[in-house]
Amino acid sequence: MIGSLVVVPVVAPLATAAVLLAFARRRALRRVAGLVVSGVVLVAAVCLLILVRDGSVLVVRIGGWAPVVAIGFAADTFTALMLCAAALVVLVCLASAAATGQDGHPFFVPLALVLAAGANGALLTVDLFNLFVLIEVMLVPSYVLLALRGEARDMRASRVYVATNLLASTLLLTGVGLLYGVSGTVQLAELVGAGRESSPAALAGGLVLVALALKSAVVPVHAWLPRSYSDAPPVVVALFSGLLTKVGLYALIRVFAVVYGGAADYLWIIGVVALVSMVVGVLGAVGEHSMRRILSFHMVSQIGYVLLGLALFTEASLTAAIFYLVQYILVKAALFLSVAAVHADRGTDRLASLGGLAATRPILAMSFAGAALSLAGLPPFSGFLAKFLLIRAAVDSGAWLAVAVALGVSLLTLTSMLKIWGSVFWGPPGPAEPVALGEGARTWATASALTLAVVTLLLGLAAQQLLVLSGEAATGLTDPVEHPRVER
Repeated sequence: MIGSLVVVPVVAPLATAAVLLAFARRRALRRVAGLVVSGVVLVAAVCLLILVRDGSVLVVRIGGWAPVVAIGFAADTFTALMLCAAALVVLVCLASAAATGQDGHPFFVPLALVLAAGANGALLTVDLFNLFVLIEVMLVPSYVLLALRGEARDMRASRVYVATNLLASTLLLTGVGLLYGVSGTVQLAELVGAGRESSPAALAGGLVLVALALKSAVVPVHAWLPRSYSDAPPVVVALFSGLLTKVGLYALIRVFAVVYGGAADYLWIIGVVALVSMVVGVLGAVGEHSMRRILSFHMVSQIGYVLLGLALFTEASLTAAIFYLVQYILVKAALFLSVAAVHADRGTDRLASLGGLAATRPILAMSFAGAALSLAGLPPFSGFLAKFLLIRAAVDSGAWLAVAVALGVSLLTLTSMLKIWGSVFWGPPGPAEPVALGEGARTWATASALTLAVVTLLLGLAAQQLLVLSGEAATGLTDPVEHPRVER
């Protein structure tokens, strides 16, 4: 039974997607099936989190084959936290897509479920080659989802996105192959400390990290993200924001912690990349004039905060980084779902065409404001505690430049959020006219954004449990071989 829980997040969405392909004309069935299976995955993820909250690791090898041959999945506290956040985002995004009609294409829900299965598998895998395969399983449906409407702007976004990820995938496969050539294995459990003990392994692992950094949109390989996400359908962007770059970031953290074990020789590189990503991302957002482009640049900036926790590589900083990453998945998805609701209401997200939505859509305004304040790091939202923990860890490590950059970027982030608020929700109405969408659909679209905004508030008000779980996950990264492994 416990072993089945580990594979449910992968098998259930894949099986459902395959079945739904036979019901291309049954839109209501597709919607219900997508929501139900996403709810099942969320329940399974929560159950896994309960089972591993003590630091144990559940390991499943499909078919009972030998580790070298079998497809292995493992769930620890870090994995289970990410699964819970990702499953909630998928569930809410599918609800928003149903409300706004963006799931109208017969393949939308099956593609979204395959994407979710690939993301969940990438979080669970114990094998670097299978990580590559599962990332590709995640990316292939994302290519189609970007271009599903067939509009010219979608095709532009898709070309940049596909080209970048093909390059990243090539680098990742090359790095995995080289790592196997010098180490004789791609099993993470057998690669502990390999980068510290062997220079060839360190170089091969470095190529893997570069590929994952490209997939995560880390500066200086970040330009593809705002170019791709700014033209994509809003709900698709919300789904991508919670899964794609976050899986890459999770894998980057996991691989570095296992292969390099926090080796001081490499931490300064991650630190520089983190600070530059924070600054470049927030400055890129300052001059933009659409909600999606502003928020896309902020994705780059916020990724820098997570990498800062990795660069310090103390238990406190890793705890802060994991806490930050989990709440950030929900915050960013809430913001993009707010964009989806605005787009559904006015047909655009350009700041110059909007205005006055606080009067006509007060709940939507509240949803955006809550998520925006969390992103900027204001209390009582979860983003405040996440940034506070990171800054405190930086102070404890004597990284005063990082403290100054983190505070300055937070201030500029708040400025960007106020810019959106003043242009979209405040002031006189803009020239954009309401689109032909029923009141019920607008309400449900708003409810999707509100759901995640409320979760981020609750995580801020009652953060102790998430903080404890993040600490346990951080311990698993600093001592990857110390935790008990339960084979199923």
